[in-house]
Amino acid sequence: MKYSVYIQANDKQWLGALVARYALERNSAHTDKFDIHIMHYDDYPYLNKRVGDIYLRDGGKRKWVRDDLQSFTPLRFAPPQLMNYEGRALVIDPDVFAVADAWDLLSRDMEGNAILCRPKSGTKGKKGCLATSVMLLDCAQLKHWRYEEQFNEMFEFKRDYMGWVCLKYEDRDKIGLFELAWNDFDHLDENTKMLHNTKRKTQPWKTGLPVDFRPADAFQLFPPKHWIRRARRALFGDYGFTGNYKPHPDPNQERFFFGLVRECLDKGIISEDLLRDEMKKNHLRHDALELVAHTSPLAA
Repeated sequence: MKYSVYIQANDKQWLGALVARYALERNSAHTDKFDIHIMHYDDYPYLNKRVGDIYLRDGGKRKWVRDDLQSFTPLRFAPPQLMNYEGRALVIDPDVFAVADAWDLLSRDMEGNAILCRPKSGTKGKKGCLATSVMLLDCAQLKHWRYEEQFNEMFEFKRDYMGWVCLKYEDRDKIGLFELAWNDFDHLDENTKMLHNTKRKTQPWKTGLPVDFRPADAFQLFPPKHWIRRARRALFGDYGFTGNYKPHPDPNQERFFFGLVRECLDKGIISEDLLRDEMKKNHLRHDALELVAHTSPLAA
């Protein structure tokens, strides 16, 4: 059986994807058993064809843009087709970093399920939304996943983005749940298998930069913050008055990320020039090189 890991990415999250790939390789004793691929937004032209078009999201209508922080998310559904509906795919976001050996997840008994994942947290989780930011896929059981066709259905108002990324169009009986540690939301301890810096406002490599993601704005009467978000966007654009990225509340997660970056630099996987370019684009906090220099080496 063929095993592959797919990391989603776009320009804003390119550095994260490179570090995520390195973490997978660094922390696995079985890298000869699986391939790793980065799926960059710009390598899939059908996404850009829809820039400026209106699509269905959480019951409302929204404009598709290339430079959204999470414009890569439709690529979560591409791997089964990319693998000709054979083998297994592990799909992760570019802000997910392996702490344990990913082979332990890739090779586990899926017990007949087509998908393994975890529930979302908070309100979305209570409404039955599943987290597709880390998924283990049995590609042979997902022949109904046709990523370009289903992406376009959002613009025909036949498919809701939130329903799609929450797996609400799937047969729930074919979805199993893995341990939360395989998609550990902003939590890092001795039990974490994959760290997911999922809270966009506190991603450790963005601290201090102007916010460059679009907050959710599904229409709700309460709380009133939803009215304020919509009014702000209408008056000032997607990023007007959205503030700056905040420090991550757990310094250990910042140290972990920049420890990985330090190793990538030492091994020539990334260069100082790349980091400076990312800083220039405001994709990386401007004190990143100082942080790398002062971050202690990670444990082997």
